[in-house]
Amino acid sequence: MDPHTPSSDHSQGSAVDIADLHIPLCVDLDGTLVKSDTLLDAVVLLTRQQPASPLNWPRWVSKGKAAFKREITDRARVDVEFLPYNQPLLEYLREEHARGRQIYLATAADMGFAQQVAAHFGDLFTGVLASDGTLNLAGENKLRAFQERFPEGFTYIGNAIPDRRLLQASMQPMVANPHRKLLSALRQDQTTISRQFIDRRSPPSASLKAIRIHQWAKNVLIFVPSSLAHDFSARSLLLCFMAFLSLSFCASATYIINDLLDIESDRRHPRKRKRPFASGDLSPIAGVGIVVIFFLAALALAIALPHVAARFTGPYRPTSAGLHSFLLWLCAYTVTTLAYSFYLKRMMLVDVLVLSGLYTIRLLAGADATGVGMSEWLAAFSIFFFLSLAFVKRFSELELMVASGRDKASGRGYGTGDMEQLRAFGTSSAFAAVVVLSMYISGLSSIHLYTHMSRLWLIMPVLILWICRVWMLASRGELHEDPVVYAITDRMSWLLGAICALIVWFAL
Repeated sequence: MDPHTPSSDHSQGSAVDIADLHIPLCVDLDGTLVKSDTLLDAVVLLTRQQPASPLNWPRWVSKGKAAFKREITDRARVDVEFLPYNQPLLEYLREEHARGRQIYLATAADMGFAQQVAAHFGDLFTGVLASDGTLNLAGENKLRAFQERFPEGFTYIGNAIPDRRLLQASMQPMVANPHRKLLSALRQDQTTISRQFIDRRSPPSASLKAIRIHQWAKNVLIFVPSSLAHDFSARSLLLCFMAFLSLSFCASATYIINDLLDIESDRRHPRKRKRPFASGDLSPIAGVGIVVIFFLAALALAIALPHVAARFTGPYRPTSAGLHSFLLWLCAYTVTTLAYSFYLKRMMLVDVLVLSGLYTIRLLAGADATGVGMSEWLAAFSIFFFLSLAFVKRFSELELMVASGRDKASGRGYGTGDMEQLRAFGTSSAFAAVVVLSMYISGLSSIHLYTHMSRLWLIMPVLILWICRVWMLASRGELHEDPVVYAITDRMSWLLGAICALIVWFAL
């Protein structure tokens, strides 16, 4: 079995069947029934909805942890229907309920939110024990509540260190997605776990998925200006590679921020709900840690770029201002993507203009990293070409909405009624890029970079074929939402790319 495939571990559960159904079963919420921490989910949601809310957190915390939870959950309405529930555990609870067993939702989350979760499952839960705004029902407080409510004993399912004493007191302790520290502590206590319910990816696998390495392919555009100038020196290649890594680290950090802010809307999406944060496979705290590390790495590489360049000599020796302009482009990219994540992506048409502009920033950053000038024609081509790709991305999302029976994309400014207009915008932008490329090729005759200029015109039908194919597949609902992912995984795209490379080679 794939180690990353969610499953239920019954290897220790052959003797778990409880003869006496009068023993109540108590199940924790955060990290147990739900794979994520619902308080962190609410904090992230509130931060997106009310960016100034963190200013009130110190005042709320001063009232106590239970009061802080109430303040957060009263303001951030997390949709319990789309929470990432532990499916093996949920299946077990339903089986026990069918046998007539009393099941209690026992959580440190606020009572109001816990009752919403319980109500979502109908009569599955007999009762709810939760924090009440004054008492934080965790650890010893939860154990005392159990001992008062269930004097004849109880069975408990938990996942973290605060559950240690409860599992020790449990008649048949069970865990769901347990933390390593908890398992280690239980081994020290010689507490035997009756059953485990595992439904998550491993942290390394989830982290790798969260940083979206496949999206780094977009940053290959950094190499384009020096390649078009036929500068393949060791100096240019090294500087481009450093710039590539810097922008890639920055991009991954902003993708994680975007995913954190989009947890709620992603959970409603048939495909995005599998993302690490939306699915509960990765904690928002881990995400923040990755963001900090990646931003620091991106900044360090950008600062080091001028010092590395100073050690080389070559035909394109940038000025001091040019060397530091890559850092400015990196900052511009970061600010733009964060603005997109917080607000701009919900603005109709503005979102696609921003996405296409980010591609052009990559080209400009690559030009300044090496000191190679970039043609205005190349900048114009990139704007129109990548605007078309941005439109096809939105169009494909709406196609998926149609297939799932919805008429509006969650968190976006588009509905299915906009599809024909988006198709018109996207295809016209694509052919505008073709026209600009033809003018760019015509202007190369005075630069003398190619021996056989006329052969470059063979690129035109190849580009037209690829563009038309992308839009045809999108119209059929067969295109992945992200055209970059499509290009990376599509054999025809690789073949057409190889043909273009051969054409350029024979034109030299």
